Amino acid sequence: MKVGFGYDVHQLVEGRKLILGGVEIPYKEGLLGHSDGDVLLHAICDALLGAIGAGDLGKHFPENDLKSKGISSLELLRVVEILKEERGFRTNNIDCTVVAQNPKLAEYIPKMEKSIAGVLGIDAKKVNVKATTTEGLGFTGKGEGIAAYAVVSVRSIEF
Repeated sequence: MKVGFGYDVHQLVEGRKLILGGVEIPYKEGLLGHSDGDVLLHAICDALLGAIGAGDLGKHFPENDLKSKGISSLELLRVVEILKEERGFRTNNIDCTVVAQNPKLAEYIPKMEKSIAGVLGIDAKKVNVKATTTEGLGFTGKGEGIAAYAVVSVRSIEF
């Protein structure tokens, strides 16, 4: 068994859709990024890549690569999933936290868990998404951005 950790943060800006865990969340701002800015999926991708010793998301999808400009982070997760399987690993479970003062995310969490699990081909019960605030402190508390943390556990595929 191996464990990986991921973290990501993006700035909130007007004129972008807010997408977290592959789910569009109605909100006045969205996350700035080379892709769709989905900090939750980016943190999960980094955690998975770390668990299998494959670097980070920037190594596989550099910001200067026009092929990934505006790409759905669900597609990034699909590519990471293929790489993970090629290296002989399956996901045991994922635990992650989204840090955002607003919007409130509780009602969207089940959809996020299902979306993530669907791409990874695992039961949604193996994906745990939590949301919290920083009680008005720091850049997330001031509504300037959203952050996400993820921990994953993977196991070797028995042949």
